[in-house]
Amino acid sequence: MTPVTLLAASLAAEKKSAAVTDWAARIGWLVGLALFVALVYWLMREGWKWRGTLQSDLPELPTAPREPGEARLTMTGRYHGSTTAGQWLDRIVAHGLGTRSRAELTLTDAGLDVVRPGATDFFVPVAQLREARLDKGIAGKVLTEGGLLVVTWAHGDRLIDSGFRSDHAAEHTEWVDTLNQMTNKTEGAR
Repeated sequence: MTPVTLLAASLAAEKKSAAVTDWAARIGWLVGLALFVALVYWLMREGWKWRGTLQSDLPELPTAPREPGEARLTMTGRYHGSTTAGQWLDRIVAHGLGTRSRAELTLTDAGLDVVRPGATDFFVPVAQLREARLDKGIAGKVLTEGGLLVVTWAHGDRLIDSGFRSDHAAEHTEWVDTLNQMTNKTEGAR
């Protein structure tokens, strides 16, 4: 035999077929993973519903009056959620307050009107506004220092912090100043 033939014969003898894929095991793992993901999603959904049940004592959200007056300030941006005042991780989900959405805010002498396309709108009468501040976070959303406009308001027997982020963050300071001036006037009138 020639050296080339010997080399070809030795190479052919060393070749082995590729391992056969065990499709049953692979499909079993995929089904198991899908069931696990579905279980985790279901548990999160049940937790959200349970939180809503615990907060069922929260009264219905007020709606804007027919004639709210002339707009003092307007803002478009995002609504990031509401929490119990002072507890930035205690999210309120009752009446749709836990649903993040786009938001259009209008501040009038009557109060703060929050219009949320695709979610429940609400209105905060000026007598229920307590304060406004710049903050860096609210349940599920953390931004840079001062990147979030947080409005504290009374609803029922609770104080609520609602977080908003303007499309133009430079507007936040004007909102804080104007809201705090309005709340100081209403506190003096009480």
